Amino acid sequence: MERAAGHGTPATYDLIGSGYRRIRRPDPRLHALIGAALSGARTVVNVGAGAGSYEPEHAEVTAVDPSRVMLDQHPGARKLVARAEALPFRDGAFDAAMAVLTVHHWRDPHRGLRELRRVARSQAVFTWDPAHLPRLWLLDEYLPEIRDLEHARFTPLPEVAEALGAHTVLPFRIPHDFTDGFQIAYWRRPERFLDPVLRAASSTFPQLPPAVVESAISRLRADLASGTWRRRHADLLTREDMDYGYRLILAGERPPGQA
Repeated sequence: MERAAGHGTPATYDLIGSGYRRIRRPDPRLHALIGAALSGARTVVNVGAGAGSYEPEHAEVTAVDPSRVMLDQHPGARKLVARAEALPFRDGAFDAAMAVLTVHHWRDPHRGLRELRRVARSQAVFTWDPAHLPRLWLLDEYLPEIRDLEHARFTPLPEVAEALGAHTVLPFRIPHDFTDGFQIAYWRRPERFLDPVLRAASSTFPQLPPAVVESAISRLRADLASGTWRRRHADLLTREDMDYGYRLILAGERPPGQA
């Protein structure tokens, strides 16, 4: 399934990748979930590795990413520039393959998922279900352009699970103090969206016309100043976490040593 031109190109992260590690700090709770799924795997390929978030400490990790800017921030010794759709490894080369919030950037998600199955005996893919409700308030109330972009580029969850031959789909509720600064992190901290540095670390905001983003952020700023946002979303302010449709999909053999 070919995605629209411009989605998943190295240029996207070549543009936003500088300083990425400073904003996109791995959240320990998501790290623990992914780490448990990969426990027992001695060799892991991280496809769409970026700066290396959520890689298991116990394994020998090979990082793959199409963006040199991102890989230059990766601390590992084993890393190479390549696309998910054409992984330069032999069949079954790794105990496990991982892919964290990257499938929506691939030019051909189904081909990339087949490659994960080819080069590794088990797979762990963290992604978002575009059919899930509720959505982040930002998308419906301020930037429906992001909603439309996300729905165009995210492969539906059932398709990802089927392509992988998944045996388990685990929900991940987003904590209110989530440390990884991608879009959903600030569901209870709306003022953070006012910061252009934080917005620049997202792959969505830079793809929209600046005038569209500036208009939406101006409306959000006004709603925060008047108290309108807090009145509208008072229920969110009492919640510790929210299910916004993020899922960890597990497939293939269970890594050695895992029950």
